[in-house]
Order: sequence, then structure tokens, then C-alpha cells
Amino acid sequence: MTSTLITEPRLWRNNGWTARVIKNEEDEGWAVEMVMDGESEPALVGPWTMGRDKKNPKPLDAFAFQTLVKTASEVLRRHEHQLHALLHKKVTVNGENGPIFITLDIVADDDDPYAVLAAQRADGEQLAQVRVAAEFKLSESSACAWIADEFRRPD
Repeated sequence: MTSTLITEPRLWRNNGWTARVIKNEEDEGWAVEMVMDGESEPALVGPWTMGRDKKNPKPLDAFAFQTLVKTASEVLRRHEHQLHALLHKKVTVNGENGPIFITLDIVADDDDPYAVLAAQRADGEQLAQVRVAAEFKLSESSACAWIADEFRRPD
């Protein structure tokens, strides 16, 4: 999906992003929102500078737009990293034949959330994989208990 280039004082659209200067509902100033093409919610909303007349907003320009694109992209990247860290956990425990990597991958399904608990040797050989509750807490001790219980599905 390619967006049409727009370079107006309060609306810029280019390279998959739209910047829109809006009235700040919280005070008497102005704000700018950055929306990625195809998204309904802005990735970034922040204060915007007043113009010289102290009434109207400063017009958008190429430099400001590029800075906003960079900032909004970074916000999305951080959000993705945070979500990944929340949904994918990993611990390493020492087994009889070397390290065992235990992973927990949460499937955030609205109707039936669950997680997949898996064990793998350092050489990549999969030892076990079971479905567990999405609330399962992976820790070194829970991983060791799972290994000691011969990889049976934890309660």
C-alpha cells in the first residue's frame, strides 16, 4: 500500500506515515500525531510548537516530518521488543549431558490463550514440547522440576 504524497502545513503523508497537527484537547496548544499506513491508532502523539503568532501551530516541514517518522518508528520498535519479551521466555539449565534450553512461547489468543513449553539440547535436538496454561511461570526452578518429572505436562 503506497500512500499519496501530501505536504500541507498541518498534514504530511509520505513513506507509509501520516503526520497530522491537531488541537491539543488537554490545553490550549497543539499536538502532532503520527499514524502508520493501515493503522487506526497513532503510534505517537506529542506536543507541537506554536507558530510566531502564538495562536496557530508551526507548519510541518521535511525535517520535522523525518524526525517524527524516526521517533514513531522507534516507539513501535520498542513496543514490539517489549511484547516479544512478554510472550517469549527462555532459561538454560544444566542437564546430565550438558545445557538444556527451556522456552515458553505464549499464544495470546483472545478465545483460548495458551503457551508451549519446550526443551532442547544445545545441539538442537528437541527433548519435549507440551501445551501449558498461558499463566505458566517459567523460571529455573520450574524448568528443573519439569525435567525431573520427565517432561510430563505441568499442572
